[in-house]
Amino acid sequence: MFIAIQAPTNALLARGVGSPVNAALVSFLVGSLALAAVAFALGTRPGAGAIRALPWYAWIGGFYGAVFVAVAAFAAPRMGVTYFLMVAIAGQLVMALLLDRLGAFGVPRVEVSSMRVLGVLFVLAGAFLVRR
Repeated sequence: MFIAIQAPTNALLARGVGSPVNAALVSFLVGSLALAAVAFALGTRPGAGAIRALPWYAWIGGFYGAVFVAVAAFAAPRMGVTYFLMVAIAGQLVMALLLDRLGAFGVPRVEVSSMRVLGVLFVLAGAFLVRR
C-alpha cells in the first residue's frame, strides 16, 4: 500500500521542491535517515570484507530506485496513480521473466512457461483496461 501512496506524495513533494529529481533526492535522504536509525537501533553493520567482495553491479540498485521515484513523481499526476502503477508493475513483470530465465544477478533460473507469460499478458491487459 505504501508504493501507491509514495507516487502522489512524491508528486506533491516535487511541486514543493521544484522538480521530480529534487523530490527523489529528498525522498531518498529521508529514507536513508530512517534506515540508518533502524540499522543503528538493531546494531547491524556490514563487514568490510563482504562489501569488497561484491560485484560492481550490486551497488547500482539505489540508482534504479531513484529513477523510479523521480519518474513516479513526474508521471503519476499526469497519468493517474492506478495507470502509472499498472504500467510499472507490467514492466517489472516483463523484466522479471527475463531475469528468471537468465538466472541473472544470482537468482535461480526459472524457465518461462506459457502460463507465466499469460499471467504477465493479463497484467498488461489490465493496464490497458485501466487506461480506458
